Amino acid sequence: MRIAPEVAEAVAGGRPVVALESTLISHGLPRPRNLDVARELEAEVRAAGAVPATIAVVAGEARVGLDEAALDAIAGEGVAKCGVRDLAVVAARREHGATTVAATAHLAARAGIGVFATGGLGGVHREARETWDESADLETLARVGTVVVCSGVKSILDVRATLERLETLGVTVLGYGTDAFPGFYLRDSGFPVPWRVDAPAEVAAVAAARRELGTEDRAIVVANPLALDEQLDPGLHDRVLDAGLAAAAEAGVAGKDVTPFLLDFFHRETGGASLDANVRIVLRNARLAAQIAAAS
Repeated sequence: MRIAPEVAEAVAGGRPVVALESTLISHGLPRPRNLDVARELEAEVRAAGAVPATIAVVAGEARVGLDEAALDAIAGEGVAKCGVRDLAVVAARREHGATTVAATAHLAARAGIGVFATGGLGGVHREARETWDESADLETLARVGTVVVCSGVKSILDVRATLERLETLGVTVLGYGTDAFPGFYLRDSGFPVPWRVDAPAEVAAVAAARRELGTEDRAIVVANPLALDEQLDPGLHDRVLDAGLAAAAEAGVAGKDVTPFLLDFFHRETGGASLDANVRIVLRNARLAAQIAAAS
């Protein structure tokens, strides 16, 4: 694993650092917009007073902090979607891999980075009673102490079951400025959050308290919703989601391929409205993550 000098110096000096995932770059946004957004995310973190550390596997090497050439490579074609289980395979084959929430959190923890920003978490998939399809994000959050700033779980998932699993796994869930757990494109998924916080310092205080109580080995999920006037229209969301799930089933899409399929379906069928919401989500989360890192 190679840690960029700027990131290593900031971690060693106790300065704020924010990890950023790379699956968003390679699989979550269309080209060439993906590379522009990757740069915007890093700029957002810097503007809020922290050092960005985008994480990916580049030519078989796990990288924490990417230079311009590495960002270009991850934004290109033929990049594997890389969970924790895939890291060793991609490394051994000297390939490029974009890290999921799970893989990013894992590598961030190994690099000593305590705060991570993403879009939406993975979770329990619909029909999981038959398929046992559950994102590896959840198990990973149960063993790394990262503060993960997100906009809840993707609305294409089973939100109720995901919240139940997070509780079972002992992962703390905080609603930032909200009593409702957000559903990625939607401000309110229809389910409450266990705890509410209203300032970065409150999140930092919770993270600090874990060290005294011996619970710092599990993540804190900070659910940061879109503003009401920035969310995707709920009626449009529900119609497109139903159509997308039907299209995925008809095409035989399953497992880790479901999320990129549905995100692409949303982007097309909403005329770009979901893409704009996605970008707003990740930029807001990067900014809040930097503020939390600075307060820690």
